[in-house]
Amino acid sequence: MRMSTKAQYAVRALVSLNLTSDGAPVTIKAISEQEKISLNYLEQLFVKLRRGEIVQSVRGPGGGYVLARHPADITIDQIIDTVEEAIMPLSCMNDDGSCSCGLECTTQAVWQGLGQQIRSFLASMTLEDLTNDGRQRLTGCVSNS
Repeated sequence: MRMSTKAQYAVRALVSLNLTSDGAPVTIKAISEQEKISLNYLEQLFVKLRRGEIVQSVRGPGGGYVLARHPADITIDQIIDTVEEAIMPLSCMNDDGSCSCGLECTTQAVWQGLGQQIRSFLASMTLEDLTNDGRQRLTGCVSNS
């Protein structure tokens, strides 16, 4: 299974935002440069993230985006759901986890179980968890130089 670029970029952008913000707004341009993600693509994602109440926009000089909630209260599955990505292990599965092949699918139970495990795993991880992991990795890179 591959996660879509939409989901990957949304999670990466929010980790970057959380790593660099210190409570102050961060511009999409700064995130784009940091993560090497297209500015136009990020703008589209942040519209969805704002509508999903994951981020808030701050207008004016020094404006940008801040998290709408504490990072410990934002789970990875919420981020993925907000950018409208289904978390399904196979393309033949419907958004609700049911099999589009119907009763003739003899392996349906294994794929539904896998989908539930993926969702459970992503729901158990928070933006704070990923940010802390990212911070440790960055600190390790600096101290190993």
